[in-house]
Amino acid sequence: MNAPVVLVPGLGLGPESYARTVEHLVTPYHVVTLPGYGEPAGSREDLHPRALAVRLAEKIRERSVLVGHSASCQIVVETAIRYPELAHALVLAAPTGDVRLSSWVDRAVRLVGSAIPDAPKLVRISPQYARTTLPSIARAGEASRHHDLAAVMPHVQAPVVLVRGRHDLLCTAEWVERLAELSHGEARTLDSGAHMPVVTNGPELAALIERAAALPPSS
Repeated sequence: MNAPVVLVPGLGLGPESYARTVEHLVTPYHVVTLPGYGEPAGSREDLHPRALAVRLAEKIRERSVLVGHSASCQIVVETAIRYPELAHALVLAAPTGDVRLSSWVDRAVRLVGSAIPDAPKLVRISPQYARTTLPSIARAGEASRHHDLAAVMPHVQAPVVLVRGRHDLLCTAEWVERLAELSHGEARTLDSGAHMPVVTNGPELAALIERAAALPPSS
């Protein structure tokens, strides 16, 4: 029997962001929102990926495939490290966390450049950002900006698949290959799409998730 799937939306996004992916899933799944990632954050809430990993673990019912998108990949990885019993495998879509590209200006330029090829497919996501609220997004983004994903990847015990779109300027091929090497995982670059594979490449992403769910349990 396949392991169930837990999907965490990217920064500012909500469950709807996975709509084009989950319609191709056969394995049972549920989407977990967190402060800054589908939910507005309280003014005193800690939005660092390590703190949000604790919140995520509280919402996972059983050992699962943990799926993250963009900045939520950092939360998923921290969850897998802190609670290895909950991580059957990880699927990281367009992961951020490269502190070498941590300035807001650099990130913004790369994100805008990545959005241009997919703009017609992204017009419906703005209500998700409004629901999460811009202050929450800004705070969560600032917290994720200082989280060094490469530094923690070697501590992941579960199988890891990293996937990016061909035109993604924020999550480069060199970056996913580096993370794959650090975690003994697998790096994949899709033939199309950019930084929103959950929206633009649903069938391909779903196939990778299904494959991870079918992996035998690790000893």
